[in-house]
Amino acid sequence: MERKIPDFSGTWKMRSSENFEELLKALGVSMMLRKIAVAAASKPSVEITQDGETLSIKTSTSVRTTHVTFTVGQGFNEATVDGRPCTSLPRWETDSKISCEQTLQKGEGPKTAWTRELTNDGELILTMSADDVICTRVYIRE
Repeated sequence: MERKIPDFSGTWKMRSSENFEELLKALGVSMMLRKIAVAAASKPSVEITQDGETLSIKTSTSVRTTHVTFTVGQGFNEATVDGRPCTSLPRWETDSKISCEQTLQKGEGPKTAWTRELTNDGELILTMSADDVICTRVYIRE
């Protein structure tokens, strides 16, 4: 049985964000940098292009742009929210949800992970976690 792959592609605008500053705090980001990051990340634009199970995600804020490309089921290198290099392994958690555990390439730190899920009403929900702190961001297609 072939699984139907959800379509994450499009330009997404953030509608809500919960716990982002708490997440940065859990990662040990200093207060000054947290304030800058929270301000910069308040209006991110996310562009996703997709080819089958390969997703390319470009997130742009006023401070920086990150770009990551991965194929579900294959490990890849990226950076944690606070910029540390890690190895990530994205997997299908459900038919419409990708979950990804991150392993730091060096040093110690909180256990980090993210998920991206498409809801039935067309929202994209991004969760990011550091140990037991979870940040939830809801995006809508532009």
